Amino acid sequence: MPNPIFDLAVTNIKGQQVELKDYQGKVLLIVNTASKCGFTPQYKGLEELYQKYKEQGLEILGFPCNQFGQQEQGNEGEISEFCQLNYGVSFPMFAKVDVNGPEASPLFKNLKQQKPGVLGSESIKWNFTKFLIGRDGKAILRAAPLTKPEALEAEIQQALAAK
Repeated sequence: MPNPIFDLAVTNIKGQQVELKDYQGKVLLIVNTASKCGFTPQYKGLEELYQKYKEQGLEILGFPCNQFGQQEQGNEGEISEFCQLNYGVSFPMFAKVDVNGPEASPLFKNLKQQKPGVLGSESIKWNFTKFLIGRDGKAILRAAPLTKPEALEAEIQQALAAK
């Protein structure tokens, strides 16, 4: 079983190193995102969840990815601007990553090992795959791109209630 994700570091959308241990004790919803995807309107649902639950300890972490249909071609500045202008995104966004293949981010490698997909497949199939992480850094669930953020509300409430 992989270690909790709190041992890892990632780069935020401004190019700064962020230690995931800074999120220890929070409930995380980690999502691979894209600006030109049919699921892009999910940014709105993600932001609504963030506004509703951030005071209770929810953090949503968005990781842009260009591996699916070349739907995230912009640079970090363009991605950040798009998210803020079109969806009012205020949750933390990170530098563009690969989620599959040899260059996959260590964070996504860890998440895929913790919560494999259908039939045990580890690869992420498309943008807006969501991983709900408990306060202990362990993955609670993996939700498919089709799953709207608001459909995870009961699981998020349950994770927030767990101490």
